[in-house]
Amino acid sequence: MSEDGRGRRVTAVLLAHAAVTQVITFVLRPTMSYRAIELDVPAALLGLLGASFAIAPLLLALPAGHAADRYGERRLAVAGALLLTAASVAFLAIGHTVPGLLAAGVLLGTGHLGCVIAQQALVANTTRRGGHDTAFGHYTFAASLGQAAGPVLMAAFGGERAIPDTDRIFAWSCGLAVLLVVLSALLARSPRAAGGDRTEGGSVRSLLRLPGLAHALVTSCVVLAALDITIVYLPAFGTERGLTSGTIGLLLTLRGVASMASRFFLGRLSRSVGRRRLLVTSTVAAAAALLVIPVPMPLWSLAFVLLVLGFGLGVGQPLTMSWLAESAPAGLRGRAMSLRLVGNRTGQLILPGLAGLVAAGLGAAGVLLVTALGLGWAGVAARRLPVDP
Repeated sequence: MSEDGRGRRVTAVLLAHAAVTQVITFVLRPTMSYRAIELDVPAALLGLLGASFAIAPLLLALPAGHAADRYGERRLAVAGALLLTAASVAFLAIGHTVPGLLAAGVLLGTGHLGCVIAQQALVANTTRRGGHDTAFGHYTFAASLGQAAGPVLMAAFGGERAIPDTDRIFAWSCGLAVLLVVLSALLARSPRAAGGDRTEGGSVRSLLRLPGLAHALVTSCVVLAALDITIVYLPAFGTERGLTSGTIGLLLTLRGVASMASRFFLGRLSRSVGRRRLLVTSTVAAAAALLVIPVPMPLWSLAFVLLVLGFGLGVGQPLTMSWLAESAPAGLRGRAMSLRLVGNRTGQLILPGLAGLVAAGLGAAGVLLVTALGLGWAGVAARRLPVDP
């Protein structure tokens, strides 16, 4: 096989691995909620079930990054896929009780964490310098595709009932998880993993001293939190303005498509505009779009605003991954990616809660306004990132 042919095969396996990981996750997480509804779980406990998925990234992200750096990305990916398989089996076997759902949720979060850290470290370690923007753009595009396909598959497996056949969905997820294990075994090993020369002397503390790291982490965190807040509060805003759920669904779909487009063409955009300028411009543009959403306007104008918002929000995650990949020393890139994930999850836990306090006084429009101001601040702060790591 030619070098180009091998490279395409390696990339195809990695992107398929990313997509299947997200499909499994975005099938199982909502199905877990449906199973809880079947069990008449109180609304207060639904939040605890949802949090069971986020516990692992906060507690285990840095050890997972260290494992990727020390033992290699493929081993971590196999471990993550096996944990996702165990989660699927647990949902099927013991998911008829609340403790069983909690245990399966923790397994799901841990397996997802292992797969994601392995994928991001592999992209960082196998991409030539100067190509990270394109590589991470395509990687996040594949992940977004999996996130979009997950709910579609859930609907296909679940039928047209108000509460789908959760046992059937859990059984199908077991098959998808086995496929993920196979893909994990087929993943390439990064050159550093093969050479056994990983850096042992570095640490997270040395990463924290990198110039501009704090701004990269803050930008990534705020962009992701803004995305979550938009998904949660746009339906509430639509209800306040009398928009139908179908219209809001279409607007959210447009936002998602725009994000995928910006990620697919990220390398080309970065070369044309410059990485730092693209990050600042896209983040500020997304903030401006959020700022004008509450302004009364025709539906076609609102659709255009959501396209701008989606395009801008789609850039932040892969660009900060790319910046970290080129900033971190070889042998510390897994830990760099895990540090970013810790920041993201912390923001996802704290910022939506603050948004809820704002919503109590100002409504959904006020939440979007405050989120826009925070996003604009993050965009301006990103100007302090070095042009080249």
